[in-house]
Amino acid sequence: MPPSSTGAPDELQRRLGLPDAVTIGLGAMIGAGIFASLAPAARAAGSGLLLGLALAAVVAYCNATSSARLAALYPASGGTYVYGRQRLGEFWGHLAGWAFVVGKTASCAAMALTVGLYAWPGQAHAVAVAAVVALTAVNYAGVQKSALVTRVVVTVVLAVLAAVVVASLTSGAADTARLGIGGDATAGGVLGAAGLLFFAFAGYARIATLGEEVRDPARTIPRAIPLALGITLVVYALVAVSVLLVLGPRGLAAAEAPLTEAVRAAGADRLVPVVRVGAAVAALGSLLALVLGVSRTTLAMARDRHLPRALAAVHPRFKVPHRAELLVGAVVAVAAATTDLRGAIGFSSFGVLAYYAIANASALTLTPAEGRPARIVPVAGLAGCLALAFALPLPSVIAGAAVLLVGASSYGIRRAVSR
Repeated sequence: MPPSSTGAPDELQRRLGLPDAVTIGLGAMIGAGIFASLAPAARAAGSGLLLGLALAAVVAYCNATSSARLAALYPASGGTYVYGRQRLGEFWGHLAGWAFVVGKTASCAAMALTVGLYAWPGQAHAVAVAAVVALTAVNYAGVQKSALVTRVVVTVVLAVLAAVVVASLTSGAADTARLGIGGDATAGGVLGAAGLLFFAFAGYARIATLGEEVRDPARTIPRAIPLALGITLVVYALVAVSVLLVLGPRGLAAAEAPLTEAVRAAGADRLVPVVRVGAAVAALGSLLALVLGVSRTTLAMARDRHLPRALAAVHPRFKVPHRAELLVGAVVAVAAATTDLRGAIGFSSFGVLAYYAIANASALTLTPAEGRPARIVPVAGLAGCLALAFALPLPSVIAGAAVLLVGASSYGIRRAVSR
């Protein structure tokens, strides 16, 4: 067979079908976020937790759909950093990249704290810092998260979540009166919970980047996105319902390690160490992937001079962006030592929601010939991202807005100096 017009043989690239794309999406989404975000969301929404979960899923669907159409048009790596530059201008691409780096750096801190809260609650911050140092060393040596590791982590997480659901639903402590869906919820509380729970859906953009890897991407990717998000939503809803049944909104809001508290309240003390190990494994897997992603985005931005050029250095032996990795590791370690889980999740969600707001704005500029989705999708995605971002806890909004302002200012300074 002659080579394709791109010079790359299609049969070597387009090897993934719909089940593969859905599995990859699930692997990217179902992780430690659900272990970490339920309690902060319950503090925000009370009995409106499940409404917040549904709203977060809708916004995630819009974001993923917009990103998928843009990825098909711009298959280069970089995500919204590329889309914003191409569709809206260089400033918006810079701001998207900046929002991604700062948001995902906070995600790293949240995952590290999740390791600490489940593995050793009394020394959560110390364990979190140790986890960051260890994984930074692993990344520095050029060891990356493999597909096998991803499958193992997802299998462990699903098994642990299933155990929590079964133990809670079959427990005599389960009481449907504790659900009280929406009974004491406010619109602001539901929006705030949705913003925090959005953290648990992080990773769905991986589906949108499969354009060069799947067979018939124009059909496969639009079908894979709602399937993967739907399955993830069902899993998360089952977990949220089961935990609410045994803890109630107030008990869930007060829990530092909610899934551990849920199995303990259900009388399944034998599962406590299983849940702790499962949460730690999931968080470590997510932390490894996040540090890899943030350091590579930092490298790309440094190469384009949107960040200091020194961060573009690649280690001559290990072939990794070692300066970017060391900087990311240091920032994450400081954040893990000084912040709490709710603050880290809120700050992360603000940055990532800003990132996807730019993705949706970019998708709005597509023409029908370029594969623009139904206009309601990017409009709802843009509005949803902004609404959820500004409904987050006020300290997260202030800190997030301040950091975005720093990013915008750095762009202006760089432009002025280069003239």
